[in-house]
Amino acid sequence: MAFPESVAAPLPCQRHLFEMPADVCYLDAAAWSPLPRVVREAGEAGILVKSRPWEHPRTAVPPWAERARRAAARLIGAAADEIAIVGAISHAMAVAARNLNLAPGGRLLRVADEFPSLRFAFDRLAERQGLVVEEVPRPPDGNWTEAVAAAIARPGAAPLALATLTPLHWTDGGLIDLDRLAPLVHAAGAALVIDATQAVGAAPVDVARWRPDFLAFPTYKWALGPYGLAFLYAAPHRLDGAPLEENVGNRPPAAGARRYDRGELYDPVALFMAVAGLEQIGEWGVPAVSARLRGLTDRLADGVAGLGLTPMPSSLRAPHILGLRPRAGLPDDLVDRLQRDRVYVSARSGALRISPHVWADEDDIARCLAALSRVCRGIT
Repeated sequence: MAFPESVAAPLPCQRHLFEMPADVCYLDAAAWSPLPRVVREAGEAGILVKSRPWEHPRTAVPPWAERARRAAARLIGAAADEIAIVGAISHAMAVAARNLNLAPGGRLLRVADEFPSLRFAFDRLAERQGLVVEEVPRPPDGNWTEAVAAAIARPGAAPLALATLTPLHWTDGGLIDLDRLAPLVHAAGAALVIDATQAVGAAPVDVARWRPDFLAFPTYKWALGPYGLAFLYAAPHRLDGAPLEENVGNRPPAAGARRYDRGELYDPVALFMAVAGLEQIGEWGVPAVSARLRGLTDRLADGVAGLGLTPMPSSLRAPHILGLRPRAGLPDDLVDRLQRDRVYVSARSGALRISPHVWADEDDIARCLAALSRVCRGIT
């Protein structure tokens, strides 16, 4: 499994650390997360640094970048020197695409309905280097892993040059088991790029297991941090590449992945917030977080029986996102109707996507199921 079932005890509910009213049922962490109080306070401290620079020497800020780099590295089992600090996943993927030289005529493999940040840069790469783009269609049985494995080994196909994959499908949490698929990609002699946006912070990620050429994740979703900050892991053999931009901080002799760092890196607001969120997750332990979220999504999956909403089997979905597909299709106003009950979820590609994080509790699950029962009458 891409996310081994945790033997850790589930993390207790952490709602008390968030500014979330009791009547709000927010189950949309896969879109963006509310900030814990400690992260908001860190951002406010960063604003004071910028608003009163005479009281805060600029030399105090660069160590926060290294602290963020170390915290990000720990969450994915990497070394700090293998982590670049970038502005967004799109920035990270542009760096990755710039540093891949692939044989013309090879295949670029990805799943259908992939998020744009993992498509656009590699579409351009395919055009430049003469690659054939192959998208694996959504499997009728929901088993992305088997579908991607079959595509990798498809008889008569062009040689696999690059796979751009995620540990789960962003629309509905469908599992894409990289523990199984990454070795197949490597055995084919292909490069592997991973967008771990919907995994890091909520489910165990370990670059030693998957051995990607590049892997990236932002802070504003499961890592409980700000917008505008993301991290790029570069494998040891990818540490001598060309950055997307040239700035005073990433020119030689910048060590390791620092050569890919963004400009204007030393933003005290974003760095302080990112460190607070990353270190809080590290303190909890991702296995404990994942165990909690698996329990919540399993309760949701059990509770929608009879409502005309079809969850994937537990073995085919990630622990922290539950996608539900009405047999008759998703009504256009379903999300809005749920919001009127102060239940917050998302609609993505025909699925109702429910994504709790550590603030969610059993009362939230009960409220969500009650609201779904009311709004789903007549759509089955």
